[in-house]
Amino acid sequence: MITLRKSCDRGHADHGWLKSFHSFSFADYVDPRHMGWGNLRVINEDRIAPGTGFGTHGHRDMEIVSYVLEGELAHKDSVGAGHSGVIRAGDVQRMSAGRGVRHSEYNHANDAVTHFLQIWITPDQAGIEPGYEQKHFDDADKRGRLRLIASADGRDGSLRLHADAALYAGLFDGAESAQLPLAAGRRGYVHLVRGEAIVNGQALRGGDALLLHSEPGVSIAGGRNAEVLVFDLAA
Repeated sequence: MITLRKSCDRGHADHGWLKSFHSFSFADYVDPRHMGWGNLRVINEDRIAPGTGFGTHGHRDMEIVSYVLEGELAHKDSVGAGHSGVIRAGDVQRMSAGRGVRHSEYNHANDAVTHFLQIWITPDQAGIEPGYEQKHFDDADKRGRLRLIASADGRDGSLRLHADAALYAGLFDGAESAQLPLAAGRRGYVHLVRGEAIVNGQALRGGDALLLHSEPGVSIAGGRNAEVLVFDLAA
């Protein structure tokens, strides 16, 4: 089964300083038909205005992945003695909220919008020790293929998720193509970050997604400046 979810069908919030599109129900956007897919719970496409951001707030029992597309995202958290840093384009951060963490996220630039994806995945176990991990994945490492960037075992240099899920990122243009098999009983989710591509025979544009269930795999071709995220998920 393949379901196409168009970008224009996502929830949308405009708070002035923050413009956000919600692939699944989040905050004031509630749609019982779109509460998540497998153990994937949230994909928010956020744009944060210069000099603004999310003040200190709390999370618990969620694997939170930040995927920065443009600009920079400064963060501070309460893990251990406290950690601060900056996530830049090409960086991916995994924060395990576990039994509870408080953090803030800001765009300190004077003239540049921060554009990033915030992804939530339900962990396999509640109440774990909070923690974080951050890595940079060059464009060359994602060019014309699906690069594993997060997984349950941290293989191939990916971030380690405390969840039965794997996340791949790829850049496709022209004749470049890739395939990813899905094991029986798994769910797939394809989010076209930007550009255009043909995924499993479906024409996608930036912000579109495909939900896959009982499909043998994911096939990507026909890219035009395409950036793609592919999730291999527990049912």
